[in-house]
Amino acid sequence: MAGENIKVLLVEDNLGDVFLLQEFLKEVTTVVVDLNRVVRLSEAFDYLAKEIFDVILLDLSLPDGQGLETFVITHNHAKATPIIVLTGIDDETLAIRAMQEGAQDYLVKGQVTGDLLVRSMRYAIERQRADNALRQSEERFRVALKNSPIFVYNQDRELRYSWVYNPPYELTVEEMLGKQDLDLIPVEDAQRLITIKRGVLTTGIGTREEVSITIKDTTRYYDLTVEPLRNETQEIVGVTCASIDISERQAALRDRKLAEEKIREQAALLDVTTDAICVRDLNNQIIFWNKGAETLYGWQATEAWGKNASELLYDEPSPEIEAALLQVISKGKWQGELTKLTKTDKEILVASRWSLVCDERGKPKSILTVDTDITEKKHLEAQLFRAQRLESIGTLASGIAHDLNNILTPILAGAQLLPLKFPNADERTRHLLEILEINARRGADLVKQVLSFARGVEGKHITLQLRHIIVEIAKILKETFPKSIEISTDVPQNLWMVSGDSTQLHQVLMNLCVNARDAMSNSGTLSISAENILIDANYARMNLEAKEGPYIVITVSDTGVGIPKEMLDRIFEPFFTTKDVGQGTGLGLSTVLGIVKSHGGFVNVYSEPESGTSFKVYLPAVGGIETLSPKNLPPQTGHGELILVVDDEAAIQEITITSLEAHNYKILVASDGIEAIALYAQNRDKISAVLMDIMLPSLDGLTAMRTLQKINPQVKIIASSGLMSDNKLSAVAAIGVNTFLSKPYTVNELLLSLQKVLS
Repeated sequence: MAGENIKVLLVEDNLGDVFLLQEFLKEVTTVVVDLNRVVRLSEAFDYLAKEIFDVILLDLSLPDGQGLETFVITHNHAKATPIIVLTGIDDETLAIRAMQEGAQDYLVKGQVTGDLLVRSMRYAIERQRADNALRQSEERFRVALKNSPIFVYNQDRELRYSWVYNPPYELTVEEMLGKQDLDLIPVEDAQRLITIKRGVLTTGIGTREEVSITIKDTTRYYDLTVEPLRNETQEIVGVTCASIDISERQAALRDRKLAEEKIREQAALLDVTTDAICVRDLNNQIIFWNKGAETLYGWQATEAWGKNASELLYDEPSPEIEAALLQVISKGKWQGELTKLTKTDKEILVASRWSLVCDERGKPKSILTVDTDITEKKHLEAQLFRAQRLESIGTLASGIAHDLNNILTPILAGAQLLPLKFPNADERTRHLLEILEINARRGADLVKQVLSFARGVEGKHITLQLRHIIVEIAKILKETFPKSIEISTDVPQNLWMVSGDSTQLHQVLMNLCVNARDAMSNSGTLSISAENILIDANYARMNLEAKEGPYIVITVSDTGVGIPKEMLDRIFEPFFTTKDVGQGTGLGLSTVLGIVKSHGGFVNVYSEPESGTSFKVYLPAVGGIETLSPKNLPPQTGHGELILVVDDEAAIQEITITSLEAHNYKILVASDGIEAIALYAQNRDKISAVLMDIMLPSLDGLTAMRTLQKINPQVKIIASSGLMSDNKLSAVAAIGVNTFLSKPYTVNELLLSLQKVLS
């Protein structure tokens, strides 16, 4: 190649490097290098716009360009001219990236000789000529395919279109070159093509696939052939593809497939549905049995086919079934609720819909039955109805209890005060007064039982270990119950804690145990057990009062006479009893229910006549350690403090005045909220505490309390009521009144409450 001329564009801003390069090239005699030097990229682009160069020598550190970006910009301006990077940056990673971007070579200053540089330029020029030859070959190929409907194209290893012939999708060649499938067609279709082509790039093995591409809501189908594209060294540099539109052929095939798919989907729907679907002929023989029927009834389709539906699903023929058959034959359909049997002889309640199926001539040929399991739904409805009924009874009972409390309060207090007024009364008089107090207390306890059912029971909740209560109760039972009744307990050592009132929970267990004793007239076994359980979402759905989480369940079981099924729904109603007249008040179980509800729990009962009864008490478990209850302090007399008593019942006013004056207190009395505010405003500096009923005429107690707090934020108030519902307790507590006195109250309870607020 003696005498060969190479026209070079040198982009270099360092004059010393330019001089050194010129000296290197002078040493080479086999070629003449026409070196044109510029300092900036902008100057290089001006040159390239006017002249053609054989090769470009490019430095990567220029006044208007730094690093790899310098090469990328230059390459984009001169794609037809080979570029050799000549730089002082000796970075292998940068060199690789430059070559990947299209550089013909990467030379480092200080490591270059004249021969090396000329050899590199010659190779770059030869590669450029090879590219030109390839373009000419492609042109001949385009001419050959000029009249062909086939879409032919090449893509590089990054799957960018490098050559396109006969472009589809109403695109032009220019719009496709340099782009990827993701730039041209929808993502889902592009990903499918990318997967196919990458598979060929990886394996080097060609493939043929049928693909679909959707453009502007129109889907076309193509027969796609993909082969690896190799260079002169057999290295895979991309893929070459041919695509033939086969949409017309696919249309007919697609329609047929859609029809078949629709049939399969309709058949699958019958199996996907949770309803039990059964078809029987007019002889009642089962001819279709879906997956839902297998799940609901337990019989597999192979077991049910050909069987008589009545024999498979019913215990015995019933008039209701016969009537349903007559109606579906005469009117074409029937629906209602039926009790059916599963394979395990379990009774379930279903909502059943029957439809008569006729042939093309309108003649009846079979009966289609669709059954929906409503067993759980009916169970929940029964729980809801029972809860609503108990709530209604509770509302009525609470109103009566409120009035009774107001009546019992002066009777009970009077019975306690009369012995103090008449200390020298004879023994018979004292005995009569004692009877009066005992019976007043019994009346008060009876009212409390009614209220515990109606509104739940308020008490101080502490962290308790129920194992101690169960052991204590078992000891009492063994000492007091007949020896013919065997008492057994089963309580694990790791029983969880509960938050509750020990006295109330003691009453719950005692009430249940006494009922169990009464159910075993001669002999039997009374069992008390406890266990830890975790209630899940499924159990909570089936029990209205249950919530997800840890519970302790206490089971009290007996081997007595049991409870008839028709009475089970009523046993928690107040005053309902199965015992003989005079043997029970009918408040035991209603009290149990009220206490358990106030502890956030619930009660379930299981009973069979002559087989015994089991009550299961569920209480939410809590963490922490057991809290010991403090001992009650004896009440103390006053020191002349002035107490404002606010109550609209004259009898309660009188007995409260007498009780407090007997224990060295002074009294002011108001009958309603307005009078109470007026008295307090006049005597605020003298009044030490206020005892106020919540339910007052003219102005209710809550409003009066708030008004007193505005007059004196430090006022000490005791709230009192014969009906302390949760809502009222919360409302009172919300305004800062934390001492409550439930009617009827004893003198000691009144004095202790005063002592608490005054201390």
